[in-house]
Amino acid sequence: MEKMINEDIKVLIVEDDEIARENAVEYLQDYFSNIFEASNALDALKIYETKKPDIIISDIQMPRLNGLEFIKRVRQKDKKVQIIVLTAFCDKEYLLKAIELQLVKYLIKPINEYEFDMAIKNSIEALKNDETNIIKLQDGLVFDMFNLVLLKDGELIKLRIKEVDFIKLLLKNRGRYVTYQEIENFVWDEQVMTKDALKTLVKNLKKKVSKDFILNLSGIGYKLAF
Repeated sequence: MEKMINEDIKVLIVEDDEIARENAVEYLQDYFSNIFEASNALDALKIYETKKPDIIISDIQMPRLNGLEFIKRVRQKDKKVQIIVLTAFCDKEYLLKAIELQLVKYLIKPINEYEFDMAIKNSIEALKNDETNIIKLQDGLVFDMFNLVLLKDGELIKLRIKEVDFIKLLLKNRGRYVTYQEIENFVWDEQVMTKDALKTLVKNLKKKVSKDFILNLSGIGYKLAF
């Protein structure tokens, strides 16, 4: 990500580990001029109320008040603030909470610098475009564009890499049929896509989601049905 100081965006970093917090602040100074910090969620709530940050970067496991509970309280008042979670835990319960609380990114420690940069970039773009990463597809069906997770009636649907890329491509081109060539270029990348391989991918997705999830126009391509 190109480093550019954003003077209009306020960032709050919440981390109980002093060294980790200091490192995070130092790193964020390359991108933002207004950075606030808290060592626990209760102090973070006070800072949130007075400073109204645009982006919150928070650890989950903290004393006195859990990071997810802190985020839940923020979300009750603010649906637009961009929230990035840092955690040492990776399990289904936390992942479902991430979707429910509309997090920008759920990052597992130790934090990958590239993923952190992308989360920051996505947050900035979402603020500028007034967007959300949580896309409601059908009743009970939700896709998280940043965390690349699909949920159906609150249940996590396991997707293969090509299935995720296929859904992303159709969502980015919602409302039109995506051509076979576009699908091959994006989903199969430098590999050759056969018609049978594509049909199998679509068939498996329909089994996981619903039969009317994707529409096909013979000789043209595919699009989402909604």
